[in-house]
Amino acid sequence: MTEWRDAIIDIAHQAGDAIMAVYRRDDFDIETKGDNSPLTAADLAANRVIVDGLRALTPDIPILSEEGKEIAWDARRGWTRFWLVDPLDGTREFIKRNGEFTVNIALVRDGVPVLGVVYQPVGDHLYWASKGTGAWKSSEGGEPVHLEGGPHYLEKPEVTVVASRSHLTDDVRDFIADLEANGKTVEFLSAGSSLKLCLVAEGSADVYPRLGPTMEWDTGAAHAIALEAGRQVLEHGTGTALRYNKENLLNPYFIVE
Repeated sequence: MTEWRDAIIDIAHQAGDAIMAVYRRDDFDIETKGDNSPLTAADLAANRVIVDGLRALTPDIPILSEEGKEIAWDARRGWTRFWLVDPLDGTREFIKRNGEFTVNIALVRDGVPVLGVVYQPVGDHLYWASKGTGAWKSSEGGEPVHLEGGPHYLEKPEVTVVASRSHLTDDVRDFIADLEANGKTVEFLSAGSSLKLCLVAEGSADVYPRLGPTMEWDTGAAHAIALEAGRQVLEHGTGTALRYNKENLLNPYFIVE
């Protein structure tokens, strides 16, 4: 696992370089996918780097990528482990040039992410974790910092809620209103892509209510990091742990706490 983790970190850096080569251009070659989400030359370039790297590293482990060929449930249902990839999470943030986009690579075993690497090329921020070895962050090549979860948000009088302003649903507003009605002082923190889960993992935020649609590849890598930092990613309403390789790859609403 450690050997793979180090190799995945290297692959993520290579994908980040491919993304930044496009980021510096005037034209991103933006297309619109069938679900009306944007696709750029950077998504495709990063996907090539990651898929080629993973196939060379572990040719026997299947890959499920947002930008890869759709894989039917009948082909996936028997998978006990697989790579889960979002080559450029936060394409809208990429297009806005706000820097809040990431490379996400996870290894999922029996429905649970057990290795995760999240790389933010702008600022050179790297988060990584593997089962049993903790969660870590480094920035601009500096010394790694160990990430540890703090108190549960309901135990705190002041709560920092992280969410995306572009996906701030009425349900999230209600979540914040409920905290305030229960005497909590709430600070709102906005962030894009999988960085929201990472901010809870590192303790910069206390809770992330994702009460809107996401796909498995949006969350798998950062989920592994949150788990190793002592956090939980739970389905909203049921409290059960978020699982992967479902027939429908759309995640249910969830809370990171």
